[in-house]
Order: sequence, then C-alpha cells, then structure tokens
Amino acid sequence: MSAIIQATLADVTELNVLVNSAYRGESSKQGWTTEADLIGGARIDEETLAGYMNDENIIILKHIDEERNITGTVYLEVRSPRLYVGMFSVSPLLQNKGVGRALIEEAEVYARKYNCDTLTMTVISTRFELISWYERRGYQPTGEIQPFHAHGRFGDAKQHIELIVMEKSI
Repeated sequence: MSAIIQATLADVTELNVLVNSAYRGESSKQGWTTEADLIGGARIDEETLAGYMNDENIIILKHIDEERNITGTVYLEVRSPRLYVGMFSVSPLLQNKGVGRALIEEAEVYARKYNCDTLTMTVISTRFELISWYERRGYQPTGEIQPFHAHGRFGDAKQHIELIVMEKSI
C-alpha cells in the first residue's frame, strides 16, 4: 500500500533523482510538469537536500509505493503563520494518478499541525496548466510577482522567468 511519510537523510539520493527527473532533462518531458525548455541544469542537488533535512523548520514529505520506492515529494517550510510549499515533484510516469493530489492534501494536514493558516507557493508565471491545477485545489494568485532565482541554485533560466505567488487559506 502506498503512503506519505516524512523523508530522512537516508532518502537524499533517491529524492535528488526524483526531483530532477520531474523537472529537468529528457525524462521530465514524459510528464506535464517539465521545466526542461525553460530552465537548464539541476533543480536540486544532494548537498542542498541534506541541508534541508537538518533544518528544523523544513519538512520533506515523500510518497512511497508498495515497494517503498519514492514516487513523489513536497518541501514544506514553516514560516508561521504560513506554510511554504515547494519542490512539489511526482515521477513523470505517475503524473495524473493522484500522487500529487495526495501530497498537496497532506501538506494541508501539516499546515494545521504547525498552526499555519495559509499555504503559500511560487509558480512560474507561464506555467498556465500548473497554475490551473493549483487553482482547482483552492490556491489563488496573490498578485505578487518574484524574480526567478538568479544565483543558479535551482538551475539556469533559458529565458526571462517570473514567479507568481499563490496562496490557500485553511
């Protein structure tokens, strides 16, 4: 049976592969969440993931299948009274099968657990299908726009990219 549980340091290598396969490179093009045409390079690396595991304000959830393979993940950061949701990733071969919906619903459970009344995230402004997916789950654009991270930590933009902030009150 599949489950959603908190990831640990032992999961860093598998999480790194999953996240990068969901966002970048040829494998990501098998799913609908690819950023391969917008951003080059890695989405994340093992060093950054390990750092997240050692931060008391960050929770990484993982969705595991019956064989205990990691099939999805989401980054949660407590920024009271908000819970920031990021690095939302589902294996490209399993997209549109309910893994993402289960992860986003579990993020709401964690928001309540940490006394956060709002979930917040950033989404590439030109990712209309992704924005619509979040809107169907109750997230709304706030009107705030942020620049893409120019430091290269999350990849190198192939064009000008802006991020919209979306939120959901719970």
